[in-house]
Amino acid sequence: MLSVHTSPLHQPGTGDAGGMNVYIVELAKRLAELNIEVEVFTRAVCSDDAPTVELAPGVLVRHVTAGPYEGLIKEDLPAQLCAFTHGVLRTEAGHRPGHYDLVHSHYWLSGQVGWLAAQRWGVPLVHTMHTMAKVKNAALAEGDSPEPPARVIGETQVVEAADRLIANTAEEAAELALHYAARPDQLAVVHPGVNLDVFRPGDQAAARARLGLPQDAAVLLFAGRIQPLKAPDVLLRAVAVLLDRQPGLREHLVVPIVGGPSGSGLAKPESLHKLAAELGISDVVRFHPPVGQDRLADWYRAATALVMPSYSESFGLVALEAQACGTPVVAAAVGGLPVAVRDGVTGTLVAGHDPGDWARALAPYATEPGLVRDRGRAAARHAAEFGWGAAAAGTAEVYAGTLSRPAGRLTGSRLRLA
Repeated sequence: MLSVHTSPLHQPGTGDAGGMNVYIVELAKRLAELNIEVEVFTRAVCSDDAPTVELAPGVLVRHVTAGPYEGLIKEDLPAQLCAFTHGVLRTEAGHRPGHYDLVHSHYWLSGQVGWLAAQRWGVPLVHTMHTMAKVKNAALAEGDSPEPPARVIGETQVVEAADRLIANTAEEAAELALHYAARPDQLAVVHPGVNLDVFRPGDQAAARARLGLPQDAAVLLFAGRIQPLKAPDVLLRAVAVLLDRQPGLREHLVVPIVGGPSGSGLAKPESLHKLAAELGISDVVRFHPPVGQDRLADWYRAATALVMPSYSESFGLVALEAQACGTPVVAAAVGGLPVAVRDGVTGTLVAGHDPGDWARALAPYATEPGLVRDRGRAAARHAAEFGWGAAAAGTAEVYAGTLSRPAGRLTGSRLRLA
C-alpha cells in the first residue's frame, strides 16, 4: 500500500490525518488476518521515524525519506514524488524479483507513485481515490481554496493507469465514470467499515462523567478536522439560530468541537473560536484537541447527536463510528453520507448548508429524548452491518479478480501487498 502524504501511524483529527488513516490501518489489519501480507510505504516526517514499524502481525509500515522531514504541506509534495518513488523502488530492489504481488495506492499522490511502481514490477495497480478534486471543487465552502488543475491532471492519469478502482459507494463510482472517464470494468464498490470492538454502545452517564460533561445536557458533537470542507462553522451558526428561536435551551446545551486545524483551516486556526464569540455562543461551545479511538468512542457515547455538516465526504467514517456507539447523526446529504446514515431512522440528512435548516434539523435532538433513544438504537443496528471484516473480504475479492485468481487462493497462500 502507498500512502504518501499521511501516515497510518498518525493521530486522525488534525493536519492531514483523518478518515483515510483509519481506513488504511483497519483494512491492512483485516487483510493480514486473511493471510495477505501488507507493507505500507509513507513519507518520513521526523528524523526519529524508524525505517520500519510493525503496525500489527503481517502489517509493516515503511518510512521513506523524501524531502525535508518538517515544513512541507500536502501541496508541496508533488515535487517530492520522484524522491519517494526512488525510495519505494530501492526497497523492492533489495528483495527477490516478484516480491510484491499487487500495489494498492491511496489518494492521487500515491497513485502517481503506484502507477510507476506497478509498471516497473509488472504487477496490477488498485487505487482508492478517497477524495476527488472535481467533486470537491463542485461543492466548495465559501472562501475555501479550490483544488489546483495539477491535481485534476494527476487524478486523470491515475484513473487511466489503474487496473481497478475501489469506490466507497455506488455514487462515488458514478462520479469516477462521469468526471474521469473510468471504465465499468475498472470500478468496484466496497463500503468502508467501522471497528466494532472499539466503537460500541456504552454507558452515556459514565462517559459524560469521564469527559466532564453535564449529565442533563443536550450534547451536539462535532468530531473531525477543523477546515472549511468539514463546515464546523455551519454547526455554530445553526446553534446560534437554534438558541435565538429557543432561548431556554442555552442552560443545558453543550457543543464540543473535537479536532484540530487542517488544510486551509491552518491559515486561521482561531477562526472558529472567534466565530463562536461573534455569535454569542462561547458559553455553550467547548474546544478539545484530537483524541485516540478509545477516548473518541467516549465522546460519541456522551453525545446526544453527532453533527456532520460537510460540503463533501467520500464516505464519512465518523458517522459510522458514532452510530456504532448508539448515537444518531445529523449529516449533510452529500457524498457517501446517505449510505452511512439512514435518513429518519438512524439520524437526519440535511440538504444544503443554510443555518436555519440545520437549526430546524437539530432541534428535535435537543428536545426529544425519545427520538434520540429510538434513533440511537437503530443507529447501532445499522452500523453493525459495516464491520471491517466485510470490507477486507470485499477488497480481497477485488485483488483476486485483478490477479485473475479465484478468491480462495487469497486465504490459502501468502500474498504481499505494497
